Amino acid sequence: MRISRRGALGAAAASVAPMIVPASVFGRNAPSNRVTVGAIGAGRISRIHDMKEIHAHDDAQIVAVCDVDTRRLGAGIQLVDDRYAAKAGKPYSGTRGYTDYRALLADPAIDAVLISTPDHQHAPMAVHAVRAGKHVYLQKPASLTVAEGRTMADAVKASGKMLQIGSQQRGSDPWPQFRRACALVRNGRIGALRSVEIGLPGDPSGPEAAAMPIPRNLDYDAWLGTTPEVYYTETRVHPQDSFENRPGWLRLEQFGAGMITGWGAHHVDIAHWGMDMEHSGPVEIWGSAEFPKSGLWNVHGPFRTYARYANGVTMTISGALPNGVKFIGDKGWIFVTRSGAVTPSDPGSAQVDPLVASDPKILTSVIGPNEVHLLETPEQHRNWLDAIRTGAPVSAPAEIGHRACSTCLLHWIAMKTGRRLRWDPKAERFLGDDAANAMLSRPQRAKYAI
Repeated sequence: MRISRRGALGAAAASVAPMIVPASVFGRNAPSNRVTVGAIGAGRISRIHDMKEIHAHDDAQIVAVCDVDTRRLGAGIQLVDDRYAAKAGKPYSGTRGYTDYRALLADPAIDAVLISTPDHQHAPMAVHAVRAGKHVYLQKPASLTVAEGRTMADAVKASGKMLQIGSQQRGSDPWPQFRRACALVRNGRIGALRSVEIGLPGDPSGPEAAAMPIPRNLDYDAWLGTTPEVYYTETRVHPQDSFENRPGWLRLEQFGAGMITGWGAHHVDIAHWGMDMEHSGPVEIWGSAEFPKSGLWNVHGPFRTYARYANGVTMTISGALPNGVKFIGDKGWIFVTRSGAVTPSDPGSAQVDPLVASDPKILTSVIGPNEVHLLETPEQHRNWLDAIRTGAPVSAPAEIGHRACSTCLLHWIAMKTGRRLRWDPKAERFLGDDAANAMLSRPQRAKYAI
């Protein structure tokens, strides 16, 4: 359903006639040369990260916003209109609004979409988007299940469209240290790689939460999407009066696996980059975790999981390790982490030197012309726009994003089963464990299924 800003806001705002963004806003970028973008999801990450990054570039224009919560939709339209008005120095009200992303995808005037929604919507929306002929910037993690991720990666490949997974640690902006660390590891500066340690947090248990009336501004059935019907309570979904706080769905297994995919998709992606395992995965996974015994939220808390790869390298992931990625070789080690948080409400950790090594000389080593040179790209949204316009490669394509996410999901399955699991990364199946294989997919409600 297409909806006006007034309808979305549900308020008697002053009527402003729709208009196109004047050419002066975009400098030399004529309207016909701009990438037209639809933003699916108008919540916290979309507002402070994805739409903000697109607004920074004059060769792209956000022309539509979609959200199943009309309060968030109205606020999103207002945000976009205000930013273009500020650029033009005059009122602007041309941003279109949709409550159904499939209607937005049917708009032939839209070239590409940002998907900044809860995790369970990522893969289905991405599949529908590329099949509709749209390029996609997809927030991580790539999928709710391994099966959905495989379907998404295959659909992108078949479509020929550009899909960038939101693995911002790959870009030279804002964290060039990750590419540098991976290049040093790939070129043997710490000797033969033996193991990788990844630190990322768990989540707290949550409160009991009684059923509440569904807000009139929320299409709750569409918000649940492919997942089962459950009663509404605000703690399960997102705050009705705030964009600042972390939404409750992040801590519910119905909609994601918790921090093991939320943060893990970033750090496992970097680990795979340094290990040269971007198109594969482990062959064995095991570990344990604590899960809440009461309350609504049910994702993992403290945990420690392990994986072994075909080349013998082992990976350890735990909340007890420093947040970041540590590569350990037979001649030294390198630790890399962020030099700041992604969002103000993400779990913080003590600020440390973002790139350190067992010997400081490792970090100043020059990569020679005949050594491995990793793809160098700008900030990820800029890289995505360049890819759409010129065919340049994206830093985190669908297959690589799927492999990072699926590895995280394997660690989650190890937490849930408590068993040592053997994995075939080519077939993407567990060996001799039907119960574990049953966890690679979930039933989908038919009207939202892929």
